[in-house]
Amino acid sequence: MVFANRPGRFDAVVCDIDGCLGPESHHPLDAASLARLAEHNRRAIASRDVPIVALASGRPFPFVECLCRLMTNTIVPCIAENGVWLYDPAQGDFLIDPNISSADLASIAALTQWITRDLAPKGVVMQPGKSASISIYHHDTDYLMSLMPVIAQESQSNAWPIRVSRTVRWINLDLAHVSKATGIDRLIARSGLCKDRLAGVGDSLSDLAIAERVSFFACPGNADEKLKPHAHYVSPRDEIEGVLDIVHHLSA
Repeated sequence: MVFANRPGRFDAVVCDIDGCLGPESHHPLDAASLARLAEHNRRAIASRDVPIVALASGRPFPFVECLCRLMTNTIVPCIAENGVWLYDPAQGDFLIDPNISSADLASIAALTQWITRDLAPKGVVMQPGKSASISIYHHDTDYLMSLMPVIAQESQSNAWPIRVSRTVRWINLDLAHVSKATGIDRLIARSGLCKDRLAGVGDSLSDLAIAERVSFFACPGNADEKLKPHAHYVSPRDEIEGVLDIVHHLSA
């Protein structure tokens, strides 16, 4: 097994993307820092003496696959679309959660139509590329967040099994029984990793789903203040510099 008899306390770190490896805004990714993370992963694979960094994100599958490959993670599955997809870089496989039914997909399609009809004319946009979840954005964040109870009520009225949550600037509309937590369960089953040797990194309250499935949870300095009390370690640095600091802390 690839993770057998590795030294150190942790085998892998499951890390969120937005607010951790990059800004949640449209600003550029820090290519130099990502290159440092890729170098760390090359060491993790070759020398096996530090934990490899994998991904658990709400981003669409293609974005997660691209970043996984950029980070030179070739052995640990990565989670996309908040648990909908598992990307296994060792095999090149992309696997949808088998618990997602045709009725679930019909609910996502119906919610998409409602957003297109009722919210899009008000400037609400949907993130492209998702297949069994929805993320929406509006340039006025306060207005966007005021829609959360409206969407929750509409979902309840139509018996759509939707969980409504937020990040700093987005609202995520996910199937209630699919999450980063269920994604990590599938990651563990596929990879042979165990919770006791798994760490996690997140920045928003939705990343509590990561925290509950790992033995050590950490946050960059820019994390939601309500999330920080749940962390074993909070970096003094923000975003990817914070993640690099956390990885160094876990590798010591």
